Amino acid sequence: MKGFDWVKRASRKLSDQAGDLKDTLADEYTAEEGSPWLKISLTIVGVYLLLTLLLGWYWTEEPEHFDVNDNALARADRVVVGSTTAAALVEVVNVLLEKRGGCLSNDIAPPGIWLDNIPNWEYGALIQVRDFSKAMREAFSRSQSQSTEDTDLALAESRFNFDHDSWIVPASESEYREGMSYLENYLARLTDDDEYDAQFFARADNLRYWLGTLETRLGSLSQRLSASVGQRRINRDLAGDTASQQSTATPREVQVKTPWLEIDDIFYESRGSTWAMIHFLKAVEVDFAEVLQKKNAQRSLQQIIRELEAAQEAVYPPIILNGSGFGFVANHSLVMASYISRANAALIDLRELLSQG
Repeated sequence: MKGFDWVKRASRKLSDQAGDLKDTLADEYTAEEGSPWLKISLTIVGVYLLLTLLLGWYWTEEPEHFDVNDNALARADRVVVGSTTAAALVEVVNVLLEKRGGCLSNDIAPPGIWLDNIPNWEYGALIQVRDFSKAMREAFSRSQSQSTEDTDLALAESRFNFDHDSWIVPASESEYREGMSYLENYLARLTDDDEYDAQFFARADNLRYWLGTLETRLGSLSQRLSASVGQRRINRDLAGDTASQQSTATPREVQVKTPWLEIDDIFYESRGSTWAMIHFLKAVEVDFAEVLQKKNAQRSLQQIIRELEAAQEAVYPPIILNGSGFGFVANHSLVMASYISRANAALIDLRELLSQG
């Protein structure tokens, strides 16, 4: 029909233009594909990504354990009461800073920025460093509540409480190294016969002070790990005291479940915490040997260490599994929670033993 000739002409014109555009793009693509700079750029990017992936895999290995007695001999001229404990704290900080990849929590470039297991491990160990340095300042180095605190320990504790993910001005590593240098000053004064202002008091009440903090940390980790499968928990916040009150009303039952993306974070935070706890407990076993022997509490402490060491066994699967409690797939978080809960129960018994006359 003649009335529609314009439609045919328009369609033919659009078809010709589309063909021309296709030929032009094909020619340009062929030219780009044959460009040596494009091939070189793609090769460089590919090699960079491969190297960073291999480096990231190398950095993800957790640090080995160290012997607290050998460490004390290496870091001090002589061994006195408290030197093993102080040297263990110094070495834990040193491991955080000098392990493979250094401190990864504040990295802003690959591969550190891609990793999350080791940074969470670092945070767990750092929490224990903060708790232990506080106990050193407030309890271990002071004879009574009215005595003067040690200056080096006070300065060290403040440095360890700096943000763990600060990249620059100042960087987290610089603050932690400064804190470690203050600890080394305290250790040097502690083992020097001519220095009398640096002291370490191995008393039962001092040990109970730190163990109380450790008890709350273990309890929190156990609850967070157990929440990996989801639970309905009865609110017991006000249990045991009919006159107790709280600021805001809460439901009688609450649903607790760890988000799927946070399960491995909590798991590796627990791994880092228990790694540091083991070394501190072994150091305490040396410096508080007479106190523990008098209370007949050595085996209780050794059982705590054994449970925490079981939580440090190698993890063979490449990912942290989150199966149901009695399902076909393992749940690594529940296994970790089991060991931590057993350690916490033994810790409660140990504190009761130390409180007895």
